[in-house]
Amino acid sequence: MHIASRWKTPAVALACGSLILTLAMGVRHGFGLFLAPMSLDLGWGRESFAFALALQNLVWGLTQPVIGMLADRWGGGRVVVAGVALYCAGLYGMAHATTPLMLALTSGIAIGTALSCCTFSVVSGVIGRRFSAGQRSQALGIAGAAGSFGQFALLPASEYLIGALGWHNALLALGAAIVLMLPAALGIVESREGPAASTGSASARQALAEACGSRDFWLLSFGFFVCGFQVIFIAIHLPAYLLDAGLAPGVGVKALALIGLFNIFGSYLAGRLGAIYSKPYLLGGIYIARSVVIAAYLVVPLSAASTYLFSAAMGFLWLGTVPLTNGIVASMFGVRHLAMLAGTVFLCHQIGAFIGSWLGGYLFDSTGSYRLVWWISIALGVVALLANLPIREQPVRHAARPA
Repeated sequence: MHIASRWKTPAVALACGSLILTLAMGVRHGFGLFLAPMSLDLGWGRESFAFALALQNLVWGLTQPVIGMLADRWGGGRVVVAGVALYCAGLYGMAHATTPLMLALTSGIAIGTALSCCTFSVVSGVIGRRFSAGQRSQALGIAGAAGSFGQFALLPASEYLIGALGWHNALLALGAAIVLMLPAALGIVESREGPAASTGSASARQALAEACGSRDFWLLSFGFFVCGFQVIFIAIHLPAYLLDAGLAPGVGVKALALIGLFNIFGSYLAGRLGAIYSKPYLLGGIYIARSVVIAAYLVVPLSAASTYLFSAAMGFLWLGTVPLTNGIVASMFGVRHLAMLAGTVFLCHQIGAFIGSWLGGYLFDSTGSYRLVWWISIALGVVALLANLPIREQPVRHAARPA
């Protein structure tokens, strides 16, 4: 019997892919809450933990094109199963880390690679192949909203587990939650010949060479670089920025949870609008809107109320870039190699994430303030707008196209 059974409809693939993103992204977003208790108990400086998370983002980006190529070749479900094993091993090792090196190997390398297997590029590749061009953007938006729901739901859950069980047992409990991704992986298993048979004949090498020779592909990638810089700088440094200003510690947790909540609506709406309007124009609008929101946040007096308003607005603009960016890649190059090519664009996102995380700490240590990094984020949003406007959302001449 063929692996692609009748019950594995596009709706089932979307539901299962959304559950995978909810768990994978939700657990990952809570890692910052472990910084203080682990550093205190283990007697390390914060730099060790911060480096491990920065390494996680970098490994996630570096491995994503290769993992995406494997998912395009063997199907996303099989790759997710491997990712679950790596994720659980990484969380177990993180809970038992006794040296900064061990923490870097587990939370940095193991979990970074696992995220490549279980998140947007792989899941988007499956969903992109299961839905028609007219429905694809909306389906990707729903999946992106699911990843945002994970941030909203599991961030407070992680905080509760740390308080109730301690950080060691909290990590083990999160590992048990990750196992729930295994039955969901069955819903996105593809036949080995399925992806290749249904979407064209270009090889992975040809598709990658074609993408790298496209000006529009690099403009799109630069925009995603800016996305990574902005969102990771805020996700990593916003709680510390608020503490430095004298606000209560709970404000930072609530702010990040609000970002996740409003990102649900923003990602879904971006997917819906991407099916109707120009995706490059929508992307440019998101980037410039982020700059406006950040600038407004800096000029008004800082308070819990202004932070919550900022988080709601920024959350609405947070990951709506993902369905639009992946939708453009599918429109330009087809869906056979979507996971690999989306992973290549995502590598640029993670390079931006690494720089945003590191530069925030470096400039704070150098100047005693985050203000310069905030203004760099604003300027990059303007540049990202200009980069996205000339992108042509049309098939590249020799790209592998959907059947």
